[in-house]
This record gives sequence, structure tokens and C-alpha cells, in this order.
Amino acid sequence: MKKESSAAPKRVVVKLGTGVLTTGIGQLDTARIADLAAQLAALRAAGTEVIVVSSGAVGLGMGALALAKKPKDVSKKQACAAIGQSRLMQVWQTAFAPHALTVAQVLLTHDDLRVRTRYLGVRETLRQIIGYGAIPIINENDTVSAAEIKFGDNDTLSALVASLVEAEHLIILSTAPGLIDLKGTGEIVPVVEKITPAIEAMAGGTTSETATGGMISKITAAKLATRAGCGVFIASGSAPAIVARLLGGTGPGTFFVPSGLPLDAKKHWLAYFQRPAGTVFVNARAVPVLRERGSSLLAVGVTHARGEFSIGDIVNIAGPDATVLARGKTNFSSKEIPTLAGLQAVALRALHPSRKRLEVVHRNDLVLL
Repeated sequence: MKKESSAAPKRVVVKLGTGVLTTGIGQLDTARIADLAAQLAALRAAGTEVIVVSSGAVGLGMGALALAKKPKDVSKKQACAAIGQSRLMQVWQTAFAPHALTVAQVLLTHDDLRVRTRYLGVRETLRQIIGYGAIPIINENDTVSAAEIKFGDNDTLSALVASLVEAEHLIILSTAPGLIDLKGTGEIVPVVEKITPAIEAMAGGTTSETATGGMISKITAAKLATRAGCGVFIASGSAPAIVARLLGGTGPGTFFVPSGLPLDAKKHWLAYFQRPAGTVFVNARAVPVLRERGSSLLAVGVTHARGEFSIGDIVNIAGPDATVLARGKTNFSSKEIPTLAGLQAVALRALHPSRKRLEVVHRNDLVLL
């Protein structure tokens, strides 16, 4: 992998998969963890703020309970996470202690980033932790996470965290050495300028009993982070001095080039930190108006809606072919959409004389996807 060397980045998020941290179910690879902690401590000493997203709680809980397979029952998985999480934090504190660094546990659910006030609160808390010189160790709060508030995997969580803190780089370390072109050369793809369908086709899942996702989830994470202006590395956590080598441009792995025009913070939050409550469909005339002009979505362009949503909810905006082209905060509920679809401004004002905003979705609350 070739990447131009530069000064030490200001802020880096490092995601560590279960396979990197263990040698088997519940069996920690203490030597590797100590080595990784030393690498991150050196990065911190060089002036880079370091945030860690660490998997491993469920696996450690499974080990403590002598379970050979991950439970299918949600409550049993949550019990494993509860047992393993405290052990995971003890491991990290022990690993960073020789470097005089303190760790801080941060457990998140999707709602913590979906709700704007909580999103801002998490961002400020992370800033304060870093300001104290501590290392945030972030994990999904699996003990309480149900399907509707789960991130799904820590790759996605790490990308959202990287966006949240405006990190320059996201380093995803796992057992995978990078993105491998299995249908072509069979070698690691060193640099990905743009994530195309061909790049996505190279990804595969995982068969590990403790891991979640695989290269598919890592590609999804790279898409999220690069659009926020964050460069993404995918590499093996077992490679020697991997962190410094990646940031120096000499490490083995794959580098995903960040987008040149990252979304501003609010619009990135709208685009990627949300789970839309429904979909508003628009006619063919409205599609180029939204895509090319970045205009507000007006009632005249709306045809119908799907799902149940209230005023202020986040909705997808889709064209006649159901392709989602934007996302935004709606000023009308799903029950009101049928009565306003296709109306001109004068007719809509007569229907809702007390409304201050008549745009279905104002351009300030709309982001193209």
C-alpha cells in the first residue's frame, strides 16, 4: 500500500476486532494486546488523539461461561456481553498502565447517536475524556441493545465514531490483511479511490463464532467514513508495528481515499446516524430539482408516502422507481402527506394557514445520498 507520508494526524479512531484480541473463544492474546497498546501509546505520545473501538465483550463472556457457540437467544447474548465487558476493560487498563495512560469506558447504542441532543452530548464527553489525556474505549452497549437500537457491528460503529469526532483516519484492524481481489489477482488491493459495485463485490462475510460482519461490514464502514472526509485503512492486527506503518504509508493493507467534499456535520448526521421512519415519494420532475439544485422538497413534487412517521421524524426521499435519493427531517406527518401531495404553495397555505414552514423537507434539513 502506498500513501503519501505526512505529519502525525490530529485524531485517529482504531477499531479492533475480536479475532485480533483473542486466540480462541474467551482466550485473550495478551501479548498482542500489549503490543497494540504500546503502538497506540506511541501514537498518543507523538501528539495524536487516539480513540479505540474494541470488540470482544461477548467473546470474553462466552469464555467465562464455557460456551463453544454464540447463543442465538438475545438475552443470553446480552448476558455474555455483561459478563465480558468488565473483563475487556480490565484488559485494556492493564495494557495501557505501563504507558501511564488511563482508559475510559464508553458504551453506546444507536439511539445515542440518532437523537441529536444525545449525539452532541457523546461528542462533548469524548472531547473531555481526550482532554484529560485518557483513551476512550468504545463498544456497543450489547447488554441493553435491542434490534431497533443496535449498530449491527463495530465496523459501522467505528465509522460513525470517526465521523462524530472528525477523525482524520479510521484504522480497522482484524484478521483480514486488507481487501483481497479474490476474483482477479488474488492479491490485496492497496488503494481504493472510490467504492464501486466492483469493489463491493470483492467483500465476503465471516464464519467466526465470535465475530460479526466481515469484509462486507468493513466496506460499508469505509463508505460512511470516507464521505465524512476520513481516510480508512483495513489491515491485519497481527502485522508488526502496523499502526505506524499504515500512517507512514508503508503498511500492508488497503487504504480508502476520503471524499474531497465531505458533508458538513449536521447533514452527515442526517445521512448516516438515522434510521428513517418512512419514505416520501416524489415525481420525476422533482428528482432533478433535488439532485441538481439541492432545493427544498415541496408538496407539488410529492406523490405519496410509505410507513408511519410524525412531524420532525427522519424520512427517506425516493423517486418514482423507489430509488432513495435523499434523506431529511419532515415538516409533515405520514397522515398529512395524502392531502398535500401535488399541491401548489397557495393551496397548501390555505390547507395549513398556521404553519410557519410549508416545505415538506427544508433544504437545510435535507441531504442527498
